[in-house]
Amino acid sequence: MSMRPSLFTRGLSGLSQSSDPNSPMSSVSSPAEQRIDAKQNFLKAMRPLPTQHYWNVWFDRQQPRDQTQQQEQQQQQGSNNNSSSNGEYHAHLEQLGGSIESVQDFWRYNNNTPVDQIRMRESIYLFKAGFKPIWEDRRNILGGSWTFRVPKSIGPDVWTRVQLLAIGEKLQSVLEEGDQICGVGLSVRFNSHLISVWHRDASRKKSIDNILQCVLEELPPELRPKPDSYFYKRHSDHAGFKAPPELQAVIDSQRAREAAAKAAQEQQQQQQQQKQQAAAEKQEQAPDTTQAPSSGTQ
Repeated sequence: MSMRPSLFTRGLSGLSQSSDPNSPMSSVSSPAEQRIDAKQNFLKAMRPLPTQHYWNVWFDRQQPRDQTQQQEQQQQQGSNNNSSSNGEYHAHLEQLGGSIESVQDFWRYNNNTPVDQIRMRESIYLFKAGFKPIWEDRRNILGGSWTFRVPKSIGPDVWTRVQLLAIGEKLQSVLEEGDQICGVGLSVRFNSHLISVWHRDASRKKSIDNILQCVLEELPPELRPKPDSYFYKRHSDHAGFKAPPELQAVIDSQRAREAAAKAAQEQQQQQQQQKQQAAAEKQEQAPDTTQAPSSGTQ
């Protein structure tokens, strides 16, 4: 699991003793003990601030296919191959370094990973341990993502802030119960960066809306993407998506549940409209009981 195990500390009561020189305890402590206490307090203050989850960095390196590889794949998958939306490239996914377990780990990785050196059509991802940035991954297969297109001039700053929203659990806090943030990614295009936020359950409409609202509210105005430069898409709707046979039933089941829920919602709306129409007709047919005021005097 990517969740950080609980931390247990023992024997720390002595570190919380008063350091007030007027305290009776200070007169008992020797200079050597005071130096040890000072060192322990210093080390305690410098202790890394742990993240709630472990995170991994993935790099998606696009490599050209040679003609032999293309022919072999066409023979295996047929002429109607749709396993990749970019016919001349295939993705090589690799994990970079160890897990990110603290805020210090994050800044160490982030400060030593210059986004402006990532090449065209390459991608970098920060995902919770146990998740891979692959649509067909067992934990992602029912999910989707928001994608924000931003100019390269502000891409690195937006990327840093979105990563902090992820590891700081801000994005997780706005999701519906039962949903989960998988990770965030940055892909390089010709004149822009595509920054994505992945979550696990694309059937959660409230989660989808809240992720967008969270990102737009947390970014300062100068870094906020334009209204026509972001979109949401579930993974299974991508042209290159191909579910493993053993998971296809899971997708079909989700789609059936969504179709049933949509039909029930439409039926409820129709019934509500019928009730409103019936009430309006009844009001029109009711006799007018109001009386005009009498004119003149007796």
